[in-house]
Amino acid sequence: MPVRPRVAVAVCLLGLAPALPPRAPAPRSIGPSADRILANPNRAPAGRLHAGVLTLDLELRTGMFRPHADAGPGVEVQAFGERGRALQIPGPLVRVPQGTIIHATIRNRLRDSTLVLHGFATRSGADADSIVVPPGATRRVQFDAGRAGTYYYWGTTTGQRMEDDRWIDSQLSGAFVVDPPGTPPPAGERVFVMGLWLKAPDSTSGDPGGEFMVINGKSWPETERLSYTVGDTVRWRWLNPTSSSHPMHLHGFYYEVDSRGSGTADTVYAPADRRMVVTELMPPGGTMTARWTPARPGNWLFHCHFAFHIADAQLLSAKPGAAGGHDGAHPTHRMAGLVLGIHVAPAAPAAPETPAAGEPRRLRLLVQPARAPADSAHLMGYALQVGEREPAPESALVPGPALVLERGHPVRITVVNRLSEPTAVHWHGIELMSYPDGVPGWSGSGNRLLQAIAPGDSFAAEFTPPRAGTFIYHSHANELTQIQGGLYGALVVVEPGATLDTATNRLVVVGGLARHDSAFGVVNGRLDPAPMELLAGRTYRFRLINIGDARTYFALRRAESDTSLVAWRAVAKDGADLPPSQAVARTERLLTGPGETADFEFRPEAPGKLALELDSPFAGWRLEVPVTVRP
Repeated sequence: MPVRPRVAVAVCLLGLAPALPPRAPAPRSIGPSADRILANPNRAPAGRLHAGVLTLDLELRTGMFRPHADAGPGVEVQAFGERGRALQIPGPLVRVPQGTIIHATIRNRLRDSTLVLHGFATRSGADADSIVVPPGATRRVQFDAGRAGTYYYWGTTTGQRMEDDRWIDSQLSGAFVVDPPGTPPPAGERVFVMGLWLKAPDSTSGDPGGEFMVINGKSWPETERLSYTVGDTVRWRWLNPTSSSHPMHLHGFYYEVDSRGSGTADTVYAPADRRMVVTELMPPGGTMTARWTPARPGNWLFHCHFAFHIADAQLLSAKPGAAGGHDGAHPTHRMAGLVLGIHVAPAAPAAPETPAAGEPRRLRLLVQPARAPADSAHLMGYALQVGEREPAPESALVPGPALVLERGHPVRITVVNRLSEPTAVHWHGIELMSYPDGVPGWSGSGNRLLQAIAPGDSFAAEFTPPRAGTFIYHSHANELTQIQGGLYGALVVVEPGATLDTATNRLVVVGGLARHDSAFGVVNGRLDPAPMELLAGRTYRFRLINIGDARTYFALRRAESDTSLVAWRAVAKDGADLPPSQAVARTERLLTGPGETADFEFRPEAPGKLALELDSPFAGWRLEVPVTVRP
């Protein structure tokens, strides 16, 4: 049964009620004497490395941070820089080989704030003491770099934890990378640090507060454009020294997770244990190294899958929506925040495109106002046309119909827009060509870029699914409103000649719903999930999809106990089979982020009462799906 949310207006600032994002802060006037803060692309290590010793002189000052255009509006924040050089966001990159001794000088140029600095210590897998630098003071430290891995350092002048929402000191972080001894950094490897600035509104002063998010010091569309060629090996290090989780999604390709860690420890997976994903949830303080190979040319995106983390409400402007958009900005699709654009060039010479074998299966998908149940505020949904007659107006339900496709069989899905606003559909997790990928003004290449589907217009997406698994389709236009409004659905790819056995497959689609300034979760479109029935002795496949706007735990437990979890076997992640070491029976709760799918197998051996539990303590809601096992 549903447990109602405990939060109201406050959830907006925490990013839990995406229908009402915080107001973007108004631009400040920037005086000529203000320190300039530069965006740090993390390409050049800081300090001087000589004979196994890194000498680094780091100082803390205050300056103006411009997350969008270099000449655009800014906010005053604290930042790190090397002595005698410009301040940087993120802070200067510390990158050394294992075995390096670091001699660091830390100077606090602030007059009224004490710096507490974490991460300038040996990486040993355990937390280390912080460094306290009073106003105007200098501290010197010497330490061994420690174990090879991907780490970061961070500081605070407000006494808050990293998990707390910060603003003036929110950008006090930087990458700390230790390379294996005798191994130079891989050519072309990139380091990306995410940042989040969030200031709560102050009713006494009239300050509206606001938030924005950056990658290496910039917010889309000013984030760096990455260029690769088909066949390249792409290596990334991602660091999240922010107070929020970020499910990081790659369009069109899988990427391999080589390691996961934190500011103090890094776990490098053995090759056989590295899972393939299209979306990976990075918790606050988390790190990740990733590797992938672009197989098809065109424009692609890598972005956080929280819709409010890429919404243009983050634009630092007195009038939200006054700036931003894609290159060649299409006026119907605007984003800001945690988005990277990727250009993939064809190999030389470009391989000819192989036409799909066979006549494509033709589907007609309509985007319509939703026929919402009484307890819902869904605004729109998808309807699948059957036969020659178009579905009746307002006949769409939430989630959209499950689209069942065959691996290796081409499909042509004509999307018809019956809304009063433009839309587009992204085939989340499907490996396809760039043009039908679904991002208006971006998908495609050169002068051939996808345009949003205007009201009354249509677009035919053609692709051939190369693998069987559990995927998602959802809007990629005005994401904050349209996904939460109901434009999402399950996409299941089966083996050639197979059908989706509805008797043994259980689709569980978790969406989000914002209503009356509160955040809700819905299961298969309902606040009161429909019960399930299973038969003892039969094997079932649970296909779990999180396309809401909150981190959500999944667990299967006994109905008569709140703590006794039932084991089920993990099978796949994001449509890709898990490595054998991870495809095992589990009883712990599975934490997912928006854009992630997970498949589990379960075989009940005896009749009884169970419950599929879906819990989002971060958003303040919890749901249960009653499960009855019959003889």
